Amino acid sequence: MHHHHHHGTGKILKWSAVATLAFVVFEVGAGFRAGSLALLSDAGHNFTDALALIMAAFGYYLQFRPADDVKTYGYHRAGVLAAFVNALTLVILSLFLFWEAMERLLHPAPVQSTIMMVVSAIALLLNSGIMLGLHRDKNDLNVRAAFIHMLGDALSSVAIIAGAILIRWTGWLQVDPILSILIGVLIIWTAWDIIKESLNVLLEGLPSGLELRHVTDAMRGVEGVMDVHDLHIWSLSSSAHALSCHVLIDDMPPSSSEAILKRINTVLCRFHIHHSTVQFEHVKCALSQMPCTIPVQHGHDHDHEHSHE
Repeated sequence: MHHHHHHGTGKILKWSAVATLAFVVFEVGAGFRAGSLALLSDAGHNFTDALALIMAAFGYYLQFRPADDVKTYGYHRAGVLAAFVNALTLVILSLFLFWEAMERLLHPAPVQSTIMMVVSAIALLLNSGIMLGLHRDKNDLNVRAAFIHMLGDALSSVAIIAGAILIRWTGWLQVDPILSILIGVLIIWTAWDIIKESLNVLLEGLPSGLELRHVTDAMRGVEGVMDVHDLHIWSLSSSAHALSCHVLIDDMPPSSSEAILKRINTVLCRFHIHHSTVQFEHVKCALSQMPCTIPVQHGHDHDHEHSHE
């Protein structure tokens, strides 16, 4: 059932990209015919949306590939990387829109408001349909980036329709470039959160919503744990988190420390950390400040134990 859900979302992303590319060709033609910078700006936005959907689909399929000898953590970050690139292209596009809009403000040009309204209404229907399909999986950072692309486009379509009505009623041609600037501001605003969150994952920052001291305190509260240090927590993807740390315990054989490891992993699950590497250190070893031969134990669904020199 879970696999079917992933397959369904990937299929929606793929066909959404095809539909968006087809619409871009139509919108560019309509934009030139209407003489509307807002429509051409929206076509540019739609083109980046199509690229975003293609990258999102590629990243979405890739992140479910199993780990191998080269990518030992798997391909979880493929989706995060796609989200980062998508958001960055949105910002670059917005800067271009600002430049073009300033030119048009200084030199207003006539536009055909009827074409603007019809094309934007079609765009609104298309974007709303894609958003509906992606909404169920929008907690995935990659899918959310694509969703926000669509949301930005839907809102800009509404703005263009309103602007076309205003131009028809008042003849105020500056409405068109002003709308283009507003669309650019909207794009940057929606892209910024995606850039921050994806960069945090790519730079192995602390997962959003977690505090290091809370995890440390919870681990120190585990029976048999005397102290915790060298604690690192990072994200493999927008939903998969990993941890490594040193845990100080009494001197005991590895078979006895197994129970402590299980209790630690139970605590870590409360923080949605399911891949952990815990290095146990003995009290007398820690006090002597000498290198120790100590067991390295991993908690990831089932426990592994290795010797670490």
